[in-house]
Amino acid sequence: MIVYAESNFVLELAFLQEEHESCLELLSLSESGDICLVLPAFSIGEPYEAWVRRSKQRRGLHEQLITAIHELSRSRPYQGSSDEFQELTNLLLRSGEEEKHRLDETLEKILQIVEVIPIGLSIIRDAITFQTSLDLSPQDSIVYASILDHLTTASEELRCFITKNSKDFANPDIENELTAHQCQLLTKFADGLGYIRSQL
Repeated sequence: MIVYAESNFVLELAFLQEEHESCLELLSLSESGDICLVLPAFSIGEPYEAWVRRSKQRRGLHEQLITAIHELSRSRPYQGSSDEFQELTNLLLRSGEEEKHRLDETLEKILQIVEVIPIGLSIIRDAITFQTSLDLSPQDSIVYASILDHLTTASEELRCFITKNSKDFANPDIENELTAHQCQLLTKFADGLGYIRSQL
């Protein structure tokens, strides 16, 4: 069975989000050869953009907290609490470093197991079209164009696309196109895992 995933698969694993255990099992099924897990190349780079965005937000919050703590420490009732506040600000910075480390490790493991769809000119052209015809964001349009491109050359076997991005991909036109290529759309990794188990 061919199983397509995208950036949120990587993020679930790297940031230990709520469905990361289901994603770990999918990775294990791919490693054992029970499924062929396929990711667009764009979904390898996009998680770094998410990490940069989260890190910037935390650095901004860290700076605001430092300023607020400085102001509080000038007030006698809070002068003894600076150590407690310092631990919180350190956690904000440390969490960003830890997430970067986990993201690097996760991608290193994923790249040893999954098939990656390279981004070619035809995929970029189709993605530009999908931004208008399907009202997809530039990022989602590249992911969708990559998967459709792969579906046209993939072997005739069961296929599914698992994404948490139901807001954009759970679109009747997209679902119909995927169905025409014998590919099922699933919007939770746990549901995708259940579907895969039922077919193995």
